[in-house]
Amino acid sequence: MSKDNLDQLFENLQGKFDLEEPKGGHQERFLEKLSQSKGVVTLNTKKRSIWRTLSIAASLALLCVLGLQVFNTKPSLKEQVVEIAPEVSQTEFYFANLIEEQVQLLKDEKSPETAKLVDDTLLQLDKLEADYVSLEQELVNGGNSKIILNAMITNFQTRIDLLKEVLTNIENIKNLKSHDDENSII
Repeated sequence: MSKDNLDQLFENLQGKFDLEEPKGGHQERFLEKLSQSKGVVTLNTKKRSIWRTLSIAASLALLCVLGLQVFNTKPSLKEQVVEIAPEVSQTEFYFANLIEEQVQLLKDEKSPETAKLVDDTLLQLDKLEADYVSLEQELVNGGNSKIILNAMITNFQTRIDLLKEVLTNIENIKNLKSHDDENSII
């Protein structure tokens, strides 16, 4: 057909086209009837679209919560202390390693004769650690940094001195026991 014939055809049909909208759910009813005639079962598209919408909304909510967690994280107490006094991290690393070595030696020396001494020492070390954490908090809260830093170093030194003294006492106990054992055999 030529262009003129098409134009003429549409002019003749003008006003005869059905311009009414079908009733709501027409497409679903049509697809259901079509599927039934072919023996095919279809899923309810309304339920699927609701679940799809809910899953997208839940995913977005989860992403928002995770994003807020990542971007609104408050620095830890250690990070705040390092921000105020960077030299603290180096000092703490040195002393913490030294103390950890001494604590391991102390635990290795634990025996029935020294159990109470070791347990009491570990309890005292826990108290000193709690004091150290409170000193860190004071430093972050804006206390006199020189005094607090000195107190933190003193805390470390006190822990080391305590460990050395207890290890010396354990050696003395072991020596006395071996001396007593030698005397008992003879």
